[in-house]
Amino acid sequence: MIHIFRPVRAFLARQRHPVVLFTYGLAVLAWLLLATRSVPMPGADMVMWISAPGMPEAMALSGGFLGVGLYLLVWGAMITAMMYPSSANAFRAYYEANRDTTSGRRKTAVVATMATYTLVWVLTGLVPLGVALVIPIATLTPGNWTILLAVTLLLLSAYQLTSLKRHHLDHCRSPERDFAGGTSGIPNAVRSGWRLALDSIGCCWALMALMIVVGSMNLLWMAALTVLISAEILAPGGERLAKGIGVLSGLGGIGVVIVGAM
Repeated sequence: MIHIFRPVRAFLARQRHPVVLFTYGLAVLAWLLLATRSVPMPGADMVMWISAPGMPEAMALSGGFLGVGLYLLVWGAMITAMMYPSSANAFRAYYEANRDTTSGRRKTAVVATMATYTLVWVLTGLVPLGVALVIPIATLTPGNWTILLAVTLLLLSAYQLTSLKRHHLDHCRSPERDFAGGTSGIPNAVRSGWRLALDSIGCCWALMALMIVVGSMNLLWMAALTVLISAEILAPGGERLAKGIGVLSGLGGIGVVIVGAM
């Protein structure tokens, strides 16, 4: 029994690290901003803007450059809320690997790593906007939306079971390998943040694609996917969970197809 709880105690001990607590604090702040709709967005006076499939993207595109900019701002808050909980230990690992410098420079470097990681993720917000230009999800008929949901679930299922998914998930679960080649200095911090972001995107893009279809700013879906992403990366059986998500997504996609055909 002691051996069973030892990894749990070690994990909880790591959560008290200042970098981890700082990261969690930013995630909580982002959740509060999103929940209270404190981040500006074109059409924010409409109740449905934050939850309806395709609606945030449609509003952003209708607002021109300002709309796109504000959308990316909201997307950044969403990324902070969803991805920081599972990335906190990666930032801690970078901080601890960066030992050959002063405390002040270590803090500056870890902030640069976090900023780079976040910026790369924020730029992925251009993808749902591009999708909305091709597929206006907000105006799809129920039948067409069902087809899109089924295709997305099957795509998620297929990717979750690939070696590429396992590769990126393995790097997210053991981020120390992304720090190879040095950690001190801002250039190395930016490089580390870039590598962490690429592994994180490679691990989670299919789950994020599902969120675009069901509503990119839907808080309930955001919370559910945050739990799944965090469990994949942090839980002892994260690899098996990823495969389980793949199997269930496939079954869900098939079920949606059958129901839609009835």
